[in-house]
Amino acid sequence: MTLLRCKSCVYPTSKPDLHFIGGECSACINARNKPRIDWADRYRQLIDIISRTPPNKDGFDCIVPSSGGKDSTAQVLMLKELGANPLVVTATTCHLTPMGRANIDNLARYAKTIEYDPDFETRRTLNKLGLELVGDISWPEHAAIFSVPFRAALEHDIPLVFYGECPQREYGGPIDSHEALTMTRRWVSEYGGMLGLRPDDFVGMDGIASSDMDYYRLPESDEVEAYFLGQFVPWSSRGNAARAVGAGMTFALPSQANWWEWENLDNAQTGLHDHAMFRKYGYGRLAGQVCVDIRQGILTREEGMKVVRERDGIFPEVYAGVPIKDVLDRLGVSREWLIEQLCNHTSWDLFDRVEGDRPILLDWEMMAAE
Repeated sequence: MTLLRCKSCVYPTSKPDLHFIGGECSACINARNKPRIDWADRYRQLIDIISRTPPNKDGFDCIVPSSGGKDSTAQVLMLKELGANPLVVTATTCHLTPMGRANIDNLARYAKTIEYDPDFETRRTLNKLGLELVGDISWPEHAAIFSVPFRAALEHDIPLVFYGECPQREYGGPIDSHEALTMTRRWVSEYGGMLGLRPDDFVGMDGIASSDMDYYRLPESDEVEAYFLGQFVPWSSRGNAARAVGAGMTFALPSQANWWEWENLDNAQTGLHDHAMFRKYGYGRLAGQVCVDIRQGILTREEGMKVVRERDGIFPEVYAGVPIKDVLDRLGVSREWLIEQLCNHTSWDLFDRVEGDRPILLDWEMMAAE
């Protein structure tokens, strides 16, 4: 068996929701078509959206969901330059790293920041259930990324939320999904990383009560509009990183299974999320980051594939300075239990063997997916 890959980048056909035309993935097609967008008109639309939204009693007129990382830092600085006064809302992550703490505090120097903490006993249970049920330790974090900012918007009477990029435009998705300007309830249900699990599905599992899931439920309201800022201004991960670093963001390569030094630095569990993604779909975080750099002309396809061969899917013994033992101790599980869950959700038909705790793909050769 051969893992088929895009003829322009290294995305495999096993990536969920990705579609191909003539052997090329939708992410590469979207990137090539970006210059055709009337960005001046999109910019005018953005200014109109901001100007027609009145500030609340405290003077805030929009919310930026934030981890304190490169994108949210760049978003805040950009919106302030446009005359907006954003309130920064952070849904506390599963296992905050020292770098994550430093970057949240750094962004708070530029804009008012509020943090919403979950019940950590419930979070710990959801992390474990996510691994068991769908092979994703980050299910509760994905849910909170959407539910908490919307709840904050209603609580603080701020009906405007700006998320970052539209993932389907930047990383590929079904046909025409890249055109979405707004984040709707339907978008969250389809693309929000829920993997078919709803908050209410957890009620009754391992002692979880309905009230325990309130933190993770998207509010039933039409009063809040959420937009993808990257649909109104050209999106650049490297550009955002440069701006955030210039504003004081702390960064370091989180693990050898990453290519960029300045992304996903706040959650020590992210390495396990990325490793499980590699096991399920045959590509990990490093491959996704490499694909962006290939589309930007920073790497050739051959150079990118060399890095992917060497490092994609390496088990995260340490992530963002936090050893895997600390992550497992916090969850109250053994390494043996973790590996069992990962193996249960590994797509073994994609792999030839396991070296250490890293599955090795059957065939590294690249073929254009037709």
